[in-house]
Amino acid sequence: MAFELTGQIEKHLVSDQIVWLTTVAPSGRPAPRPVWFLWDGASITIYSQPDGAKLRHIAASDLVSLNFNCTPGGGDVVVISGRAEVVHGAPPPSEVPEMLDKYLATIQTMGYTQEWYDSYSIAIRVTPERAWTIPA
Repeated sequence: MAFELTGQIEKHLVSDQIVWLTTVAPSGRPAPRPVWFLWDGASITIYSQPDGAKLRHIAASDLVSLNFNCTPGGGDVVVISGRAEVVHGAPPPSEVPEMLDKYLATIQTMGYTQEWYDSYSIAIRVTPERAWTIPA
């Protein structure tokens, strides 16, 4: 079943601040972690620090999943599975206007400047292949 962008999925991709990225460690163990992300209409961009375990995991297996937070009662579930790749030569996150529009207020609330975000200098592109949902 191919990826179909429904209204429910798009709402999370556009509005949510955090998604849980799950990579697969070389041992086969799943490794979920909350990450900031940007949806461009076709793929999801996530930035990583150069020594991030997620990069080693993606080098070993490009299969990933993205899980969005659901409602307290267990509704509005959105899970996307796809393939991840490192994007060599991507601009740093402080030079991506859409990233700053989405996260600059949070960065400043944390007491940092937008340049701090550039310590996450490695871009990862996730291309969705499948999704499953539970309605709200």
